[in-house]
Amino acid sequence: MSENKSGFERAVEVMARLRAPDGCPWDKEQDHQSLKPYLIEEAYEVMEAIEAGDPAMLKEELGDLLLQVLFHCRLAEEKGLFDADGAARALAQKMIDRHPHVFEDALAETSGEVLRNWEISKRKARAVDENGAASILDGVPAAMPALQRAQRLQGKASRVGFDWPDAAGAAEKVEEEWAELKAAMRKGDREALEQEVGDLLFAAVNLSRKLEVSAEGAARACIARFTERFHHMEQALRAQGLSPEDVTLEELEALWNEAKKAGRSQG
Repeated sequence: MSENKSGFERAVEVMARLRAPDGCPWDKEQDHQSLKPYLIEEAYEVMEAIEAGDPAMLKEELGDLLLQVLFHCRLAEEKGLFDADGAARALAQKMIDRHPHVFEDALAETSGEVLRNWEISKRKARAVDENGAASILDGVPAAMPALQRAQRLQGKASRVGFDWPDAAGAAEKVEEEWAELKAAMRKGDREALEQEVGDLLFAAVNLSRKLEVSAEGAARACIARFTERFHHMEQALRAQGLSPEDVTLEELEALWNEAKKAGRSQG
């Protein structure tokens, strides 16, 4: 294996070697289906590296994610479908086609215009591929986390003008959905409760988008704070030879408030 090749070429060679008849037994057993969990896992590890702000960690995790891409490309190459170079070339052409304001004479002076042109280009391409009409909302994976998917769908609708003019309208919608949820709670209608909770969450995500806050990121950060504070409570109780189920709710709330104060002082 040549060490004079580019990093990308060398990684492709390594992947081919692992899949060779005398390669790695585990790698040789894999297929597109078996690799699906690893693709998702590596993507989340990249997210963790970004959130940690650690360049070395990010470099490593991006490499691990690239491995998954190369693995799938190698599987396709073995079937005579396409290879990593073909995937990279297709990506390059797609980027050229969807950036006419850079590679052609089209105009796009703002990021909003860029996104609008991008959406129009994608929709035209899908319509040709599918021999029919393509929806503005196409292209958002159904398996994506719900908050993230909601925000992406709302963003797509926004690019064609279906949106509140500002955050105030989105905030009023949250209030409206909260009122409807309270009404459903009073009635005790389980089906209505599920629908209204969903509507409230969707409206809250929309408000997050208007405030330029990632709903998924905000939820993840909130979960991290909750976990840290709960661990603080457990440690405080453990020092007394106790656990959460041994004390009253009032005592837990007092410990929770202490944990919040400790977190603020550390920040």
